This record gives sequence, C-alpha cells and structure tokens, in this order.
Amino acid sequence: MSPGPLSGKAHARSIAPGEPRPDLLVEATIAEAAAEISAAGRDFAARGWVAATSGNFSRRIDASRMAITASGRDKGVLTADDIVVVDIEAKLPEGVSAEAPLHASLYRRDAAIGAVLHVHSIAATLVSQRFEAAGEVVLEGYEMLKALSGIATHEARVEVPVFANDQDIPWLAARVEARLEDAPGCVGYLIAGHGLYAWGRTMAEARRHVEAFDFLLTCELEKGRRFP
Repeated sequence: MSPGPLSGKAHARSIAPGEPRPDLLVEATIAEAAAEISAAGRDFAARGWVAATSGNFSRRIDASRMAITASGRDKGVLTADDIVVVDIEAKLPEGVSAEAPLHASLYRRDAAIGAVLHVHSIAATLVSQRFEAAGEVVLEGYEMLKALSGIATHEARVEVPVFANDQDIPWLAARVEARLEDAPGCVGYLIAGHGLYAWGRTMAEARRHVEAFDFLLTCELEKGRRFP
C-alpha cells in the first residue's frame, strides 16, 4: 500500500521510529495472529461495533496465508478455536466467515496489508446508506484525518468508496477490487446498510483506522442531523 496521498491535498506522513515500512510484509505466527484478532474482538465488542455475531477480522500470517474468524462467533469472547487459517489463493473452506473472500482479495491485491477488520458500527451502517447513491463519502477538514495512514494535514480530502450490499460475496469482492485500482491510497470502504472494512500494515494500524473512521463517520452523521 502506498504511503502517498489519498487524494486532493493529502500529504504523506513520515514513518515513526519502529513503524514498519509500507512496502514490507509484516508476518505473524498463528498464535500471534489469533491473539491480535481476539484482542480486537474484545475491544470492538465493548464499543458496540460488532453486535450479536456480526463483523469479521483477519490477520495475515505470511505471503500466502491468513488467519480469520470462523462464521457466527461472538467477537467479544474469541478464542483460538474461533479462528481459522486459510490459503488466500485457494478456495476458502466451509466454516470461515462468509465474507472471507473480501479479506483474501485485499491480501492478494497488496502484499503490505497485514490486517483487515470489518465492523457493523451504527455510524458506518447509517452513513453508508445515506451515501449509497453517491458511491462515496467525502471526508475533509477534520483533524482526525491525520490518524489515517498517509495523511499529514486536516486539509486532506479522503474519498471513502461505498458499495451496494450483495449476498454474492465473490462478485462483491470483484467490484471492490476493480474500484480500488483507482484508489491506491485507500485504507477503508463502506458497504451500504452493512458496515465498514478497514485495513493496515499491522493490526495496530488497522485498529487505528477503524477507530478513526468511526469518529469521522459519526461526525458526518451528526453534521447531517444538525445541518440538513
């Protein structure tokens, strides 16, 4: 994933000491991946972003494998038994999240992506419906934009793609992949009435992106309510 501008007046952010280079694959052991996924699940469940058994999380293990949550599991109490290791190039086995193809396509598209997180927060669900016809949500002027990789100023303009929901996940994944070809700095997208997908080079970066997007989308939601 390129650390360059997302769009408009965005400016690249310098890499902090200890932060992985954006062009390097960040691998993890299976145990490390499971621990990171479980920790994200506890955090996001406490925030109300993965109600019931919604959402799905994955962590790249190496160039060809990812660890991903199994289908229908409560994300707030995940254990190692709730996480499945799969080959991102092979046909996905039964029992993994139904949306696993969306994760796998991101890992195949960009070798620098280390984690992908999907949440059903209220802000992401409602804003995605509101902007479905437009096909994108434009975020600009917010200081919080600097929490997104590659952004160094509130003057940035970030265009978050919005896709119509569809139960044919492989077909949806193909649509997402085609759209992202024209958005090299993109770190997240919305599915209308469904929620947010966000990713990063590490699990920590992916979690930061989810948190930042939720704040920004909540601002857009409140803006629409107070200033229609």
